[in-house]
Amino acid sequence: MSGVSTTELKGRMSIKVVIADDHEVVRRGLVSLLANSEVKIVGEAASGDEAVKLTKKLKPDVVLLDIRMAGKDGLAALEKIRHDMPGVRCVMLSTFDNPTYVARAVAAGAHDYMLKGCTRSELINSISGAAAGQLPMRAGELRRVATTMANRVATPDPDIPLTQRETQVLRHMALGLSNKEIAQSLTISVETVKEHVQNILRKIAVSDRTQAAVWAVRRGLV
Repeated sequence: MSGVSTTELKGRMSIKVVIADDHEVVRRGLVSLLANSEVKIVGEAASGDEAVKLTKKLKPDVVLLDIRMAGKDGLAALEKIRHDMPGVRCVMLSTFDNPTYVARAVAAGAHDYMLKGCTRSELINSISGAAAGQLPMRAGELRRVATTMANRVATPDPDIPLTQRETQVLRHMALGLSNKEIAQSLTISVETVKEHVQNILRKIAVSDRTQAAVWAVRRGLV
């Protein structure tokens, strides 16, 4: 970590981490990569279901979750962990630089979304930031997508016949989120989301969510 001495690291409390990835070589690589740092790997999971069970058993500070895993995927595991153990922070670590994955991770309560091409110091910074409850340090994909999802239109555009809240919901729809995920992200009920979706489809004169997403993209809303 840049600007942090070995003595300072030794003086800190270690950060307990569970890593979840369905490839053993990736898990072994992470253990090696994070050795001799403030991060202490206390458990390894090969599936989303196992990640949830280990998190309940070991009570780590942070869970490092892959997206695509057998059985319950990383996003489903994230939602379960954040619901059952809200004090545990989750960092997604994925090969996929996919805005929809990032948006779903934001909605389900991920602290950060790191790509597997990141450096050791970036990963350690992300984990330590998550453990401390700090905002993601890097100006990366998660922050960009989260801003896009939450951003409101300051000045109504006469060419876009939607309210500010409807525009927010449409952004989420265009990123591929379900009604439940939109409700979680905006802290509103699923029924309210359904009402907004119906109003959006009617106002922009389209028949389904895919057409609404295309409409949003063409107007630069996403």
